Amino acid sequence: MFQVRDKRLTVLLWQRAAVPFAGRWALPGGFLADRERLGASASRHLAGQVDIPEIAHLEQLETRSDPVRDPRGRVLATAYLALVTPDARPKLPGDTAWHPVDDLPETAFDHGSIIGSARDRLRAKLSYTNIGFALAPAAFTISQLRDTYAAALGHPVSATNLQRILTRRGVIEPTNDISRPASTGGRPATVYRFAASELVVTNPFAAFRPKNAVG
Repeated sequence: MFQVRDKRLTVLLWQRAAVPFAGRWALPGGFLADRERLGASASRHLAGQVDIPEIAHLEQLETRSDPVRDPRGRVLATAYLALVTPDARPKLPGDTAWHPVDDLPETAFDHGSIIGSARDRLRAKLSYTNIGFALAPAAFTISQLRDTYAAALGHPVSATNLQRILTRRGVIEPTNDISRPASTGGRPATVYRFAASELVVTNPFAAFRPKNAVG
């Protein structure tokens, strides 16, 4: 589960109390019950560990099948990518916390690698879909959206280019509101919103690249 917090992309982890990997941080999860579907199981385990009233986006990420990924025996794991907007501020138990994806603690099993795969999936989809709706607030200025994209992509983003690209693709649209100027002065800014709150492919061949990237 990813959320942009304080201009950083973070992931929700809980600290294991039991072996194996006691004391290490792990992704929320658990075993599949009899006659239970994967998506239902993921939602059940997440709800049992943390109360998040609304997940903005959920998709199946990948299945891990390394025979030695769990020292207890052969365990296959299907991972999901979940995104929540910054408006969601769930109450977390003492053993659960948000961690920056670029500064993870020591993780259990292969969960660090799974987080890396989820981060890469998210970064790719930010380029060719409207998935930013699941990370941004319901209404935002372009500078706020730039900070959200920069946090998720892991590199600086031009506000002007971001506005031009997303407006041209019909991903965002202006509202009738304007933001209040900061106490230091400045012009009020137009407030925008995402045109859709479900995943849409906007340009399958697009890619956001760092400013100095080649190719």
